Amino acid sequence: MSARVCDLGSLMPVDEAIRRLLDQAPPPPPGQMIDLDQALGRVLACDIHSPVNLPAWDNSAMDGYALRAADLPAEGGWLPLGGRIAAGDPACSPLLAQQTVQIFTGAPLPSGADTVVPQERCQVEGERVCFPAVSPGDHVRKLGEEVRRGDLLLQAGKRLRAQEVGLLAGAGIARVEVYRPLQVCLLSSGNELREPGEALAPGQIYNSNRHCLAALLRGWGVEVHDYGVMADELAASRHALSLASSECDLLLSSGGVSVGGEDHLKQAIEELGRIDFWRLAIQPGKPLAFGEVAGKPWIGMPGNPSAALITALVVVRPLLLRAQGVTDVLPLPLSVPAGFDWLQSNKRRQYLRARLIPGTDGQLRVELHPQQSSAMLTAACWAEGLAVIECEQQVLKHDNVKFLSFADLMH
Repeated sequence: MSARVCDLGSLMPVDEAIRRLLDQAPPPPPGQMIDLDQALGRVLACDIHSPVNLPAWDNSAMDGYALRAADLPAEGGWLPLGGRIAAGDPACSPLLAQQTVQIFTGAPLPSGADTVVPQERCQVEGERVCFPAVSPGDHVRKLGEEVRRGDLLLQAGKRLRAQEVGLLAGAGIARVEVYRPLQVCLLSSGNELREPGEALAPGQIYNSNRHCLAALLRGWGVEVHDYGVMADELAASRHALSLASSECDLLLSSGGVSVGGEDHLKQAIEELGRIDFWRLAIQPGKPLAFGEVAGKPWIGMPGNPSAALITALVVVRPLLLRAQGVTDVLPLPLSVPAGFDWLQSNKRRQYLRARLIPGTDGQLRVELHPQQSSAMLTAACWAEGLAVIECEQQVLKHDNVKFLSFADLMH
């Protein structure tokens, strides 16, 4: 959305920030060959063409009886049973004229057969079978019907799901070339942070961002290197960033990028590299910074837990996927009627914790959690995704709103 439509002042629109991040995304890591059973979630580094036809031969799509359609009258009739072919059996003998053979799902059609009739539609009496009217080609999977030898099977940049792994296995491909996992260092900033299980002194809090962001990164296929908590000191920040940049492909930190007097992270970044400090037109999560340390990309996340979560899902995820070689990195929102009124227009695009609930008419509607604080994660735990409210937008019940599913964003 342009500044003419929404007066952002010094705030950068979310979509522009994502475009700039993608424009500056580093190239993916080098490729490596891996066994297929290790390929789930990995990103293909090259196109894959099928070495075989799928199916490799005409075969039966049903348990039933194979025949030559021309051997039956138009209304159907009887044929003598001349054999049996199971999956895994070779179809050695051609089908004789005016004959049928019992066949099972996946079994090759004998030469001369062109049709399969499901067994539940047939009547068997001894060594003969009665058929209804049939159409040539019914319930036959033709050679190469799914894929022809040499066809493009999967493109480089595809992140492999279970179905892609299954397709590769079905084509007989045992090893694939994928990009090496992206190495991301994760740092936290704040003297007040302690780890779960430790005792808290007055003014201290548990470090939820460290564990939440690490879980997100692993879900995106990233190899996480946890560098712990940086003290709110310039020297400590500089040392931690320098070490991390020498060992990882990309740096991600939480906290230390607001305007507080104890936030030394930005100065350390500027001394070690460069910084584009973005105050994004997003709620929650306005403070977010991007730059580089010793030539490695760096993103500085907000410190509030919900703000860190949402900016990671919306802004950081596309960059990390692109840096892993993924082609399609932007989620597709659903358009769903609102089950709420939202009259709090804002100069920032708002991402509200929400879930889909069926109404009395059975149609899904977006419902909001009553607590939308940037510091609280309970609403995100209740939610199934994010309702998107554009800047300066008001929403009335039954208006369509965009809904981003956590199931998509966390993959």
